[in-house]
Amino acid sequence: MQKIGKIAAMGAAMVMTALALTACGQKDTPAAASRECTADDVKTTGKFGEAPTITIPGDCTPPKKLITKDLSEGTGEGAKPGQQLEMNYTLVTWSDKQKLDSSFDRGKTFPLPLGAGKVIQGWDQGLVGIKQGARRLLIIPPDLGYGQGGQGIKPNETLVFVTDAVKVSGDSGP
Repeated sequence: MQKIGKIAAMGAAMVMTALALTACGQKDTPAAASRECTADDVKTTGKFGEAPTITIPGDCTPPKKLITKDLSEGTGEGAKPGQQLEMNYTLVTWSDKQKLDSSFDRGKTFPLPLGAGKVIQGWDQGLVGIKQGARRLLIIPPDLGYGQGGQGIKPNETLVFVTDAVKVSGDSGP
């Protein structure tokens, strides 16, 4: 009987140690992240015209609202809805922190009429005011991105873009 008691006590001690170690390691898990990330938490490298790198932190949760931050200023008037833009971009998805798409890799800009609903809402809203030659960080919540998924995007995915405004043209109307 004494052996069984010693074995049970050793087993209980091992379980308690395992639980303590597990609890210590939880600070790195998404469930343990208690604050919402800001634009300053997302790290980027590269200058306008260069393919950027985007590093998403693991110690905070994705923002629930659209976040924009100019990484470099452009020149001229800020873009308004109805204007034609020529953009370069890199996209990283929040959940896996991997690059999903990049116009820089294709060597071809992406044209869009701002505010015309031809792109996700996060771009139509987040690129208003961008100046030609500017680089802007966009952190787009799912409801302004692809929502329930699509175009290779997982459901409820937060999107992180670094965008370069290569050209801001006049009115795109008739």
